[in-house]
Amino acid sequence: MSEENQGQDDIDKLMGNADKQESGMELDEIEGHQPNESDGQDFQIGEPMANDVTAIYDIPVQISAVLGRSTMQVSQLLKMGRGAVIELDRKVGEAIDIYVNNRLVARGEVVVVEDKLGVTMTEIVKSDRS
Repeated sequence: MSEENQGQDDIDKLMGNADKQESGMELDEIEGHQPNESDGQDFQIGEPMANDVTAIYDIPVQISAVLGRSTMQVSQLLKMGRGAVIELDRKVGEAIDIYVNNRLVARGEVVVVEDKLGVTMTEIVKSDRS
């Protein structure tokens, strides 16, 4: 099993979504580990560890929504003036890419919320982490 799949399995178990048919390791199956009262567990086996997860909630991340990309020479860029249009590699209605800390995580659509632009996620992108 790959490291990514094993990590996802752990997350699924914590969230209570693990498939009963999967053969994941239990904590007491880890070599040399014998469960006892000194493990410091304040939760039942299989219960989400909400207190542990909340520690990451305050970590800031950078989110970018990319409408499209274009490549041009510097000389072309310098010739542009006010009102110039740069053609992007996306078509109208095509999904935009959503990056979290420069990693593609989702695709979505542009929406208007009051007088501001926003993005609604329509697809979560599973990445192959190396």
